[in-house]
Order: sequence, then structure tokens, then C-alpha cells
Amino acid sequence: MALTRAIKTDKVKKLAGELEGSTSAIIGTFSGLTASKDFELRKAVRGAGGNYHVVKNKLAARAAEGTKIEAALKGLKGVSSVAYTSGDPVALAKALSTWVKDNAEFTFKLGIIDGKVIDVREIAELATMPGKEELFSKLLFLIQSPAQRLATVINATGRDLAVVINQGVEKGKFAGPAAAPVAEASAEEAPKAEAPAAPEADKVAEAHEVESAAGEQPSGAEQPENSTASQGGEAASTDPVEG
Repeated sequence: MALTRAIKTDKVKKLAGELEGSTSAIIGTFSGLTASKDFELRKAVRGAGGNYHVVKNKLAARAAEGTKIEAALKGLKGVSSVAYTSGDPVALAKALSTWVKDNAEFTFKLGIIDGKVIDVREIAELATMPGKEELFSKLLFLIQSPAQRLATVINATGRDLAVVINQGVEKGKFAGPAAAPVAEASAEEAPKAEAPAAPEADKVAEAHEVESAAGEQPSGAEQPENSTASQGGEAASTDPVEG
């Protein structure tokens, strides 16, 4: 008897440790379930991130004390099994509902999600809802979609602007290529500005010649006066002196 109690206590402690972190559970019952089908059921529950146990009603109630699924495991009658998870309750409901469609030996009793007890109808409705991963994917898509559209528009605008600039450069529509003809025109005007320098130099030379001619004429005009004066002097010196 003592051994039986020890075994029961150990089972309660073990189950309590597993149920402690659980947030959702679905309690069911079965009749005539074969070992192979039981194995398939456990595999389906594990695939949804949960665990599955066939439990004694009183032991399950004791093990669930203080947990979030305590309310669902109180007052159970008949054969009971519990599938529980700390993850997505929708995924667990989907996995069990899919398996139950092909295995009438198993039926639902009730369920619990975050402390709220749900009935069989609500379990079926829960199985039709999108799971957490699906909801997160849709939410992430909605968040990223505007940013992706904006990035696409910005990238397209940049590419279009680059194409327009390249076409403009190739067709010479910008001011950069016109600088060379202006420089050539300036180079052509420079000799034209220097060309009048030769006539001005000729005029300056002619002016010097005129001045030189004007300066020599007076000296030539004085020469007769000097010669007359000298002749007069000679004449005076040759006249006899009367005594």
C-alpha cells in the first residue's frame, strides 16, 4: 500500500512539473483506442509542440493545482487524457481536430486557454483560426509592405534619374561640352586685338621723321646769314685804311 502511494505521489509530482509551465490544454476521452493509434495521436501532439498523457482524474487534479490549467482538470469523470502546451494553442487544436476526423474513437471533453475554460464547440472554432506563426507572418508582411513599396519607388526614381542624366550627357544637352568653343573664340580674338599695333607703329615713325625735318630747316636757314656776316667781315678787313 505504501508503495502504491509512493508511486502515485511520484506521478503527481512529475505531471505537476510538466503542467506547471503549460498555458493551454485539451482534455479528451477515448474508447477502444489501439496502441498504434495511441502512438499516432502522441506523435501528432508532439508535432504541434505539445505533450500527451492518459491520466487518473484525481491525480490530474492534484497535479494541476496552482497551474494555469487547474480549472480544466478538476471534477473529471470517466477515462481522461490531456494534451497540453506552453506554445500555440491553435496549433494544438488543429493537430487534435485533424486526427479526430479520422479516428472516431477519440472525443473532446473540454479545453482551457490562459485560464479560460472552453467547450467542445469552441475547440472546433479554435482549430479553424490562424496559428501564431501565421498571424506573425501576416503582421510582418503588413509592417514591411509599406517600407518595401517606398524602397522600390526610391530605387526606381534613382535609376530613372541616372538614365536621364546619361542620355543628356550623350546628346550634349548640358553646359559642360560648350566650354571648348568659347575658349577657341577667345584665342581667335586675341590676334585681332594685336593686329592694329603695326599701323600705330608706322604713324609714330612718321611723326619722328616730321619732327626731324622741322628741326633741320632752321639750321639750314641760318647758314646764309653766317656766310654774309663772314663775307662782310672779310670785306671790312680788306678796305684800305685812310691815313
